[in-house]
Amino acid sequence: MEKRKNPCCIAAVLLLVVGYVSGVLDSWEEAGYVSGVGDPGMKRDGLRLAIESWNQCNEVGDETPNMGSPRAADCFDVYKSAQLLNTQKKCSVCNAIPYLLVHRVTEEDNKLGVGQPFLGVQPQAGTNADLYAAKKEIYLGSKCQVEDTPKPWQFWMIMLKSGNMDTYAAKCPKNGHKVGPYGPDDQFPCFGEGCMNHPLIYHNYTTLRGSTMKGRFYGSWDLDADLSKGMVGNISYHSVTWEKQLGEGSWVFHHVLRTSTKYPWLMLYLRSDATTGFSGGYHYPTRGMSKIIPESPYFKVTFTLNVIQGGGPSSQFYLMDIGSCWKNNGQPCDGNVTSDVTRYSEMIINPNTSALCRPDNLNVCPPYHTFPNGTRVHRNDTARYPYAAYYFYCSPGNGQHLEEPYHLCDPFSNPQPQELLQILPHPVWGDYGYPTKQGEGWIGDSRTWELDVGRLSQSLYFYQDPGTPPARRLWMSVDLGTEIYKDADQIAEWTVSDFDILVPANPK
Repeated sequence: MEKRKNPCCIAAVLLLVVGYVSGVLDSWEEAGYVSGVGDPGMKRDGLRLAIESWNQCNEVGDETPNMGSPRAADCFDVYKSAQLLNTQKKCSVCNAIPYLLVHRVTEEDNKLGVGQPFLGVQPQAGTNADLYAAKKEIYLGSKCQVEDTPKPWQFWMIMLKSGNMDTYAAKCPKNGHKVGPYGPDDQFPCFGEGCMNHPLIYHNYTTLRGSTMKGRFYGSWDLDADLSKGMVGNISYHSVTWEKQLGEGSWVFHHVLRTSTKYPWLMLYLRSDATTGFSGGYHYPTRGMSKIIPESPYFKVTFTLNVIQGGGPSSQFYLMDIGSCWKNNGQPCDGNVTSDVTRYSEMIINPNTSALCRPDNLNVCPPYHTFPNGTRVHRNDTARYPYAAYYFYCSPGNGQHLEEPYHLCDPFSNPQPQELLQILPHPVWGDYGYPTKQGEGWIGDSRTWELDVGRLSQSLYFYQDPGTPPARRLWMSVDLGTEIYKDADQIAEWTVSDFDILVPANPK
């Protein structure tokens, strides 16, 4: 990683915490909602941000040479110089530089890799890169943590993921079960041995210039790429730049994702994950920003999204992506990758995306649709079922009582089986504040969204074994971003700001 630009790391104040700025709009408070995230509306000057990279099956597998474990963070507090120097007297430095950023995470922390101890303590991971990354995330979280009620929180999370998978390497389980080498498999791109590598991740630590705070993570999966020349040639690329004016407004996160011939299937999301326990899609304890886990039907999500470049026709740009985990009998997940099931719901706003769900293709339609008034219609009801509202539905690979016809989800892209429900702009979602027609929220239509995600997610179909009590729909991950699906040399670019998750002040 690059040498860090800010030298102002003073050990004596690393444990100090500044109060967070509320940021919850009065109108929401009056309506009985409070923020469920540690940094309401992304307005806190002292930023908490981390980045993670996963391979196709949400594991690490192998670290990229000289990059360490693919977890890093940029966490700092803002102090008045006089406060930091413990002086109220005449101070020429204080006049010249009235505020300083004090970073909590060093470059040495961010470059830690398998076998290296955390502050002298050896994690129980041995040479297992998957376990080490999970331990490293917890370690970085401890350095970034902010004490708060009802619980402490750690950071916003930038997530990188590659769809490349070497089926001959046998690194990914199938619906949670270990399998041996097989292939070829055209479902997954792979240029050959080593195609599951993690990207180069470089870091410009946040600095303060005048009243502007700015920092960046960036890199490429093409390990021979010369990034000093920018996005020149057919190379993959990721970049997230964050910027804010001191004392005002929201952080603005500027995302860029580019695919290449070698890496045509890439993902980049900005997530609010659980502060403890599992997050959506993982079977390791994680850290995050959601100090209150939102539960259906009682939460809303607000943010401002500006899509600048769409990422091509195969960019599954998610206005909203929520992830949870429960077993098919409705019980919460416990880390057993053969019986846990990751559940996802995503709205795709790329207007190039047309519904795969049709009366002549029922296997990718959820068996039922529920309207806001509670009316439920079966997918065989061609007069009333809103086929165009659904892009794609797939069933969990360990479901024992699936309604035919069905289509099983990709068994490799999560450590455990998964269930996926992808929706499209359609009038049936308008009651929840979601886009009702193609093109809304897309390029040239920047908007601030107020989505009733909780009520919509309660109405969506998810599989459960017959006769079992309904699962509590707790969404440990709430995020947005894009998945460019097997389409080389495409660029997606967008900004996100003002993100918040609103939950009831007095939960039922």
